[in-house]
Amino acid sequence: MERVYTLLISFPLVVFSLLVPLVVLYWLLVTLRLVPLELFERDSLKHDHTASTLVSLGFVGVPASFALSVLIVFAGVITLAVELLVLRWLPLGLFRVPLGVAVLWGAFALASPVASGVCHATHRWFYGQRRTLLGEAVEVIGTPDADGWADAVLLNDRNCRVRLHGKPQSGSMPNVGEHRVLVKFIARENAYRSVEKNAYCDARAHAKRLTLQRGASSHRV
Repeated sequence: MERVYTLLISFPLVVFSLLVPLVVLYWLLVTLRLVPLELFERDSLKHDHTASTLVSLGFVGVPASFALSVLIVFAGVITLAVELLVLRWLPLGLFRVPLGVAVLWGAFALASPVASGVCHATHRWFYGQRRTLLGEAVEVIGTPDADGWADAVLLNDRNCRVRLHGKPQSGSMPNVGEHRVLVKFIARENAYRSVEKNAYCDARAHAKRLTLQRGASSHRV
């Protein structure tokens, strides 16, 4: 028992010794309906927040809380494996801290594509959570009417139909056969604003470049 306790409080594994119980507590509260499943979701992807950041990383179609939970579990398993197979056998001393930080970064980097794949495989569970569809690509299947209303289906699940509401006055109108990305949920209308898929990808790429430039500038300073 003492060995297990020592293992759990060793860095970097102690990070997950704290995070995993919080994840379990959160899902217990969700089960009891004391906290919402869409804890981090917003009505739009326009601003930087937890859900929009996860969407940009490929975690689309599931609640941000679910994506984070899966990511934490997989990263924790990887960190545990590194601790058992490598770190515990090395006389690291104070070098355990910087090496542990590197292990944490590597664990989340390795866990990200695996967790994203799990989220993609389970996204059908969350279709009832309308905000989790933000970031999904759709194909327009109906000609928009004069008010900008049109029907669309998800590209990765054509059985899931959504309602789009374009803006005739701004020229942002969906066209039949066009691939678009859901970027805003309008709760009172139970409908979505959308943008053309290529424009969305270009905007995301530009935002990433700006983030990298800001990071490089801060390091120089």
